Amino acid sequence: MSIQNNYKEIKNQLPESVQLVAVSKTHPVSSIQEVYDLGQRVFGENKVQELVEKYPLLPKDIQWHIIGHLQTNKVKYIAEFVDTIQSIDSEKLLKEVNKEAGKHNRKIKVLLQVKIAEEDTKFGLEIEEAKSLFEKFVTGEFENIEITGLMGMATFTEDESQIKKEFSVLKNLFDQLNQTRKLETLSMGMSDDFPIAIECGANSVRVGSAIFGRRDYSI
Repeated sequence: MSIQNNYKEIKNQLPESVQLVAVSKTHPVSSIQEVYDLGQRVFGENKVQELVEKYPLLPKDIQWHIIGHLQTNKVKYIAEFVDTIQSIDSEKLLKEVNKEAGKHNRKIKVLLQVKIAEEDTKFGLEIEEAKSLFEKFVTGEFENIEITGLMGMATFTEDESQIKKEFSVLKNLFDQLNQTRKLETLSMGMSDDFPIAIECGANSVRVGSAIFGRRDYSI
């Protein structure tokens, strides 16, 4: 199917209350523009270099999200324009984002990435680390960032019960933190498991291949 048909099919599956982050990593500017022209405004990229190359070539009302592992030395390249960093997986990174946001007199929205998968390959904070960072934020330690929610990735498996269990762990943490300070975003679910994520309480999903098709690694 075409990108246009793919996009419409995904949108039809999402409740109005669920944000779609169209994951455009490794896909060309022309494909992003095609989805933008259908009304999509929130796009996700994994790599800073790729985002920095695409940013000047696309409309400025796009809300760019970094969803991949972010190195502290790369934050400065996106601090001026990135809307949300979904992959805060250490206090060191959070401090760097806070510092670079301050240089541009802006607040950057961030999500704490929590490790919920049993796989060792996934980045993320342990639950207690996430609670500690959130507490520091609430008490005013990071004045140039806004923690707006949590992000997590489930284990890549066909075992739906395991996926649900992992997503439920993140939803429970979200609900706990939400009692201290109102959170907006629970980012769970990708092309393969977003319906389960929504069932478990996600209000933001990150969908790439189901919209754009197989990734073009030649760009």
